[in-house]
Amino acid sequence: MIYVYDLTLADYTITLYLNQYWKDERLAFGLPEEVLTLSGDFADKIWVPDTFFANDKNSFLHDVTERNKLVRLGGDGSITYGMRFTATLACMMDLHYYPLDSQNCTVEIESYGYTVSDVVMYWKNTPVRGVEDAELPQFTILGHETNDRKEKLATGVYQRLSLSFKLRRNIGYFVFQTYLPSILIVMLSWVSFWINHEATSARVALGITTVLTMTTISTGVRSSLPRISYVKAIDIYLVMCFVFVFAALLEYAAVNYTYWGARARKRAKLKNRDQMSTSSFEKDLKSSGRPRSPDEIIAIRECTTSMGRVSPLLGLRTKPLPSTSGGPPSLRLQRDNTLRYRTRPNSRNSRNAANSKPKMMHALRRGATVIKASMPKIRDVNVIDTYSRVVFPVCFLIFNAVYWVFYIFD
Repeated sequence: MIYVYDLTLADYTITLYLNQYWKDERLAFGLPEEVLTLSGDFADKIWVPDTFFANDKNSFLHDVTERNKLVRLGGDGSITYGMRFTATLACMMDLHYYPLDSQNCTVEIESYGYTVSDVVMYWKNTPVRGVEDAELPQFTILGHETNDRKEKLATGVYQRLSLSFKLRRNIGYFVFQTYLPSILIVMLSWVSFWINHEATSARVALGITTVLTMTTISTGVRSSLPRISYVKAIDIYLVMCFVFVFAALLEYAAVNYTYWGARARKRAKLKNRDQMSTSSFEKDLKSSGRPRSPDEIIAIRECTTSMGRVSPLLGLRTKPLPSTSGGPPSLRLQRDNTLRYRTRPNSRNSRNAANSKPKMMHALRRGATVIKASMPKIRDVNVIDTYSRVVFPVCFLIFNAVYWVFYIFD
């Protein structure tokens, strides 16, 4: 009789009623139908097999109110020797599919000192009872089987009896504690796609909150597992949920960069157009052939502004700069009142600067230019949010379909 009541990731604890049967003709006292029930202490006065559990970690014999042992002696010398004890047995699990996994745990029974030439152990016709009634909080027992084999060890060949349990993990706990919260956090990150892109604080706060929540869930799951090197099924799901949440945060970064980048390019374009209009106005003044008074210049500029040229009111032309022949030969004063240094073309500094210029920077700039040219031009940043409202849920649904089909039906 076996009761399985606790199972962890590396071992499980069971309570067994272990009954052993053999025949010792020296103890025959009469008819075979006669049976004597003796106390457990009688086992210390007769020969008993030295049975032990090969995968035992810790075990103890129950002794309330007396030691849970029995000895029954038949008239023909047949002996029934039973005991009740609790054992913690090793069960090395394969956690690649955790928590959608199935496991095999065994009970290994063997004689410690008697080899097959001394004692031969075998199962009876109905060796195991009570497994069907056993209940576990995280597992369902699908079935069990018994087998026997010979183990060759350093001290000889021994007979080993094995009882194997087929266990399937119940995923109800993990659905409500891990999977469902992760799905809700990913869906919460999609709310930012419906928030105005100018509400920076709201969208950034929502994105960072979902990222930190997914990190907390992942940390809690890993704390209850042993430190194993391979990837588990729950790791894949949590990582992909973290990727979706982080991608939603990066999506707003793309929206923000596109929005403000477009405004900066628009301002630069207006500035260049103003500069071009100003330069054309100066050329018109030079080509007129006669000097104009300041009032005429101001009137012409106001006229050009009202005709559609957006140009700031510039100051009047300043006087020519004085000659700078007295300065050093490498320093010249330019028209825009800035200082520029000129070096000799054959100087040592110019040669070193030309040689130290990395070629990698040119390659990176060229690649960035190609990528920028290949990207589609987005005129309205709301298009990114519009597409994200469809792309993110569809991708997440596809991932869930592939994940559950693979791990459940594999």
